[in-house]
Amino acid sequence: MSLTEQATESIKNAILAGDLVPGQLYTAGELGRELNVSRTPIREALQELARRGLVEIEKNRGMRVRSTSVASLIEVFQVRLMLEVPLSRRATELRTSESLAAVRAAYDDFRVAAESGEADAVLRADRDFHHALMAVAGNDRAKTLLQEQRDFVLQTGMGTVPTSRTPMECFEDHADIMAGFEAGDAAAVGAAVGRHISHTAIMLIRQEAASRPELGHVDADAAIDWLLH
Repeated sequence: MSLTEQATESIKNAILAGDLVPGQLYTAGELGRELNVSRTPIREALQELARRGLVEIEKNRGMRVRSTSVASLIEVFQVRLMLEVPLSRRATELRTSESLAAVRAAYDDFRVAAESGEADAVLRADRDFHHALMAVAGNDRAKTLLQEQRDFVLQTGMGTVPTSRTPMECFEDHADIMAGFEAGDAAAVGAAVGRHISHTAIMLIRQEAASRPELGHVDADAAIDWLLH
């Protein structure tokens, strides 16, 4: 891994952990001193994180971690629907006994996490299940883009568990995806993935809009549903 890649991961992890605060200005120099990395890899890392939407660069000043708006959340879920629905169908068409076992193992781990009742464990298990399914489709570029979308949501600290649903309800929302994949029914898996993502998106957008009245009315259904028809 290059110095730039290491710096990118370190800064991203600091954002996801909440160590870098949205809105506060950070210079390349102070980030470099903190990570013990020279300014050039730091600047290149910040350019990459700006491309992913995690930071905003201010020329000759530094960078700020971006605060997330409901509009940004909507865009993330729109991208997920555009990519994950067709990729999940393709994954089902390409599945083998080995890939079925890998997806089933991720699903079983998800169940264990849900039974534990720990929100962070459920979040990781949810991510790993989707990752296992997408891996079967064999498109590494799309897989990377989807990981970036998840990182963007993670850095907001927003989530539907436990605010809007329980860990077990989150797990059970994936049951029809697993059933369709086990049956080898590509159309059913695509429909289930689309339903799941749109359901999660609308729940999360309504949750955030309700707690942030300054956002005004947000028609979450209209923002998401057009991608399913």
